[in-house]
Amino acid sequence: MKPTTPVKPGPAKSSAAVVASRPPTAEERRRAQRVLLRMTVSVRLEGKVEPVRGVTHTVSENGGLIILPDPLTVGTKITVENPKTQKSVEAKVARPPQISGEGSLIPVEFCTPAPGFWGIVFPPSVN
Repeated sequence: MKPTTPVKPGPAKSSAAVVASRPPTAEERRRAQRVLLRMTVSVRLEGKVEPVRGVTHTVSENGGLIILPDPLTVGTKITVENPKTQKSVEAKVARPPQISGEGSLIPVEFCTPAPGFWGIVFPPSVN
């Protein structure tokens, strides 16, 4: 029979201590929770008369990921119109788009806070 190794007394590491000792994940760095929401939106571009039809992929209190037929460059200012709430909000393209089979995934950020724009209640933030 092998002798057992004595356990040193001391404070146990809590899960909060473990989390604090590593860099935060992308989800922990988010300002607001993202929600998968598929809804049609109209996007108006500066200098264009006709709006572009888009579909949301995910949304948050600060913006969302919108699928459009063509990519937009970072910093492009747009107006997003929600046909369900009859509201519109100014936004800008926050990061370069990703191309998918459905079109261009455009990450947009609202220029000013727009609570209730999406017409849903968001879960509380985890951080």
